[in-house]
This record gives sequence, C-alpha cells and structure tokens, in this order.
Amino acid sequence: MPWDRVAATNFDCVLYQHRHHYEHDRVALLTPVQRNLPAIYLEHDPPQEHPTNTRHPVQDPNVLLVHVTPFNALMWDSGMTPARVIDHGVLVDPSVRYTGVLARGISVVNHLGRRGRRLGADVFADASRMVALDLVGMEAEASGGLGEIANDELAAFMARYRFFFHPVRYTSLGLAVVEAMMIGMPVVGLATTELSTVIRNGTNGYIDTRTDSLVEIMRALIEDPVLAARWGRAAAHTARERFGIARFVADWQAAFRDVAG
Repeated sequence: MPWDRVAATNFDCVLYQHRHHYEHDRVALLTPVQRNLPAIYLEHDPPQEHPTNTRHPVQDPNVLLVHVTPFNALMWDSGMTPARVIDHGVLVDPSVRYTGVLARGISVVNHLGRRGRRLGADVFADASRMVALDLVGMEAEASGGLGEIANDELAAFMARYRFFFHPVRYTSLGLAVVEAMMIGMPVVGLATTELSTVIRNGTNGYIDTRTDSLVEIMRALIEDPVLAARWGRAAAHTARERFGIARFVADWQAAFRDVAG
C-alpha cells in the first residue's frame, strides 16, 4: 500500500525485516498505537560487526526475534528479546530437475566483487583458475561472471550445471544453495556457518575449509556425472526434509499465533 495510508490502516501484527525498518520506519510511518501492536523482527543475517559479541539492536521483551538459521541465533546476543529459529522454506517449480549436462560448476552470489572476502570473492577467484566455474548474480560481470538471472529462471538455469559451488565464508544460509539442493544438485562449499549442518561429505555434497580439497572434489564431480547425480538425489532429500514449504508455513503460523493470537 502507499506509505501515506499505513497510519490509517488496522493491523494485527507488525513484521520488521531490517534494522532501518525498526529504527526509522517504525517511528516515521507508524502511529503510537501501531508501534504497540504485537511485533516480530525477522533477522536474516549473522552479526556484521563482531561475530560473537554483538547485542542485537532489538532489545524489547515484547518483540519476538526470529532467526532464519540456528547459526544466526548462536552468533547473535539476543539479550532480553525472546528468540526462536524458523529455518528457510523453499518452493521450486516441480518440473525443474537437475540434469548436470554441463561439466562446470556454478556459484550464485550478488555483488561478489563489492562484498569481498566475507562472501568469498578471493575463494571464487582462486577456485575458478583451477576448475570450470561460472558466476551469476547482481554485478557478476565485474567479477568475470555471466550477470544476473531472474529469480523465476534461476532454478532451471542452475539445473544444467554439474554442481553448485558456495564460496561464502560468513553468511546465514543462501537460498540459492537450498534451491539448488531442492532440484537435486550436489553442493560443494566452505565448512562454515549453517552449511556445516546441511551438507554431509560424500553423501549430498562436500564441505571443507581448504580450497585445494574443494578443488579436488569439484574436479571429481566434473569427471564423474554419476557420482554428482547420486549426491544430488541425496541433496534433494535433505532439502525436502529440512526446508519444505509446509514445515515453513506451519512454523510461521505458530509464531503469529504465539505473538498475536
């Protein structure tokens, strides 16, 4: 709705998804009555300042803080604000399935060059000199990539590649990773953040903190499409179990009932 209609509209609950929303829009857009409505703050990322000693900016016992990964909840100091985890839920077109016909890997990262080491710009650059890799995402061309792919076309675009490579050092859990798994694609990435609880080495992908070990695995997948397909089938099973949309909806319905029921 137009912003100037917000103050005159009745709501049951207010959902904030960004620090600017909570610190600025809450005051600029909402009336005092609306600011006292049941509220949820959805935190998408781990702390961008100190990784372990950062107090979350929302300190209010009347607000529910929802983290999208257990890793986020572990790293943030939620303080006095009650918190819970609601894992991602992903819905992909069921007609899109992994083929792996391209003997290459693909990475999906927005603004990789600008975001630098945290998102693994150096890791991708090093690996791509040794393995056939393509990069897509916003401003991917600046890092030698192919450019941006529309969200509704991304799953089908990825499905042709042999594996998904996740070079990110520090993040939450990329939705593109989960989407790749959902279509039956094996994942190779750094053994950091929430990815370490999702990927099981030699079963649905491979993770390590050594780039040279990841390069060896990526070369093996390029040489062995049967292995890649087997890992991909296991990845799809993992994704359906943990990130299915029905579980996601149920978790959010429960959160809304608890806050505003």
